[in-house]
Amino acid sequence: MQMEAVLVLFCACLLGVTARQRSHRLENYRQSRLRRETPKREGVPHKTGSPIFRRSPDMTKTPVTKSEQLLRIDDHDFSMRPAFGGPPIPVGVDVQVESLDTISEVDMDFTMTLYLRHYWKDERLSFPSTNNQSLTFDSRLVKKIWVPDMFFVHSKRSFIHDTTTDNVMLRVSPDGNVLYSLRVTVTSMCNMDLSRFPLDTQTCSLEIESYAYTDDDLMLYWKKGNESLNTDDRISLSQFLIQKFHTTTKLAFYSSTGWYNRLYIHFTLRRHIFFFLLQTYFPATLMVMLSWVSFWIDRRAVPARVPLGITTVLTMSTIITGVNASMPRVSYIKAVDIYLWVSFVFVFLSVIEYAAVNYLSTVQERRERKLRDRLPCTCGIANPDDMMMNPSYSDVDPQNNMGNYGMPENGGRQERILAQFTMGDNQTTSQVKSSRTYVNIWIDTHAIDKYSRVVFPGAYTLFNIVYWSIYC
Repeated sequence: MQMEAVLVLFCACLLGVTARQRSHRLENYRQSRLRRETPKREGVPHKTGSPIFRRSPDMTKTPVTKSEQLLRIDDHDFSMRPAFGGPPIPVGVDVQVESLDTISEVDMDFTMTLYLRHYWKDERLSFPSTNNQSLTFDSRLVKKIWVPDMFFVHSKRSFIHDTTTDNVMLRVSPDGNVLYSLRVTVTSMCNMDLSRFPLDTQTCSLEIESYAYTDDDLMLYWKKGNESLNTDDRISLSQFLIQKFHTTTKLAFYSSTGWYNRLYIHFTLRRHIFFFLLQTYFPATLMVMLSWVSFWIDRRAVPARVPLGITTVLTMSTIITGVNASMPRVSYIKAVDIYLWVSFVFVFLSVIEYAAVNYLSTVQERRERKLRDRLPCTCGIANPDDMMMNPSYSDVDPQNNMGNYGMPENGGRQERILAQFTMGDNQTTSQVKSSRTYVNIWIDTHAIDKYSRVVFPGAYTLFNIVYWSIYC
């Protein structure tokens, strides 16, 4: 029993010593950790702990100065312009033209995409800076400060691009100079003069102006003169050739509000003519030349000459309708209208020419028929119808008492009747003389076609020379 009590006492002493050692170690660890976490005091050196237990500072909890506080936006009233009540604030402008999208003659407008940049100084936005670097912001800050209220005069539609965000940039320098840039697509009016279409040159203008501030409050100007307008070298149009871009500045007066500074962007466009040569001028010329083929077709071939004339007339009407369908309904004559309508007149006259030939031939045949009926004797006189079917008929024999149809040396038929009678009766002789006088009034219908083969091409060629010399 004594031995068991001694063993129990020994174990208890051993456990107490172990507990005291563990408590002493824990106390030492707590003191060392407390020394590491305690900051250094001035003049009191302390021992740095192990780098394993060193904690880095949490930067997310460090206070950062906001841009509104840096620019002191809440300290000023930005609903008023800079230097309100003083001289007008100068606002410089420059433009980078990105593209000319469309130019419409029907709507009399054009669509342009450009970068519009404004430059001014607002001392309310100045801020201290050690490195003199500017601050760049997006559209969220633009709504909190003063910016020029520019708009496009005579614009129909315009919008600021917003893909993927609003294409707006604001850059503020430490001294308060501001650059405000935005990407805009605008559709504006362009009053075109189409009197020389399609051989015309058009000048369109994009006008920029302040909506609220007159020249007493805002002085709008081109920042670098004519060099303030830059264009992309890859700009091209399918129907126009861009000849020149230039800028001007003028004052615009409104009776209710006053004088405003207005900036102009002028660009000159010359229309490409090759498309219209292929689609309009060449087809019209070919139709006119096709109508001349009927002059070489025999006048008795009615089924050949009449459809040819009608076809050319209808084709010219289709060409004129197609051209006018894509053009505005202007109240003056265009250059293309002159060419097409003159060509239409030439085609129409070729049809009238055949109508005249056919009518005169019919009238002459009637006269010949009446003459045969009035002659006392038709012995030896060939039938005119038989004569036309027999081109080898002999010439007139001057010794023969009875005349007949003669063939001229060039092979053309002269539809003419020569009747000579040697009768003693004065009454019969006077009747024959009167008949000769009646028959000698004749018209060579074949000569009309001969002259037309020369007159029509010559007149049309002269017209083309005058037309292209005037409009080119």
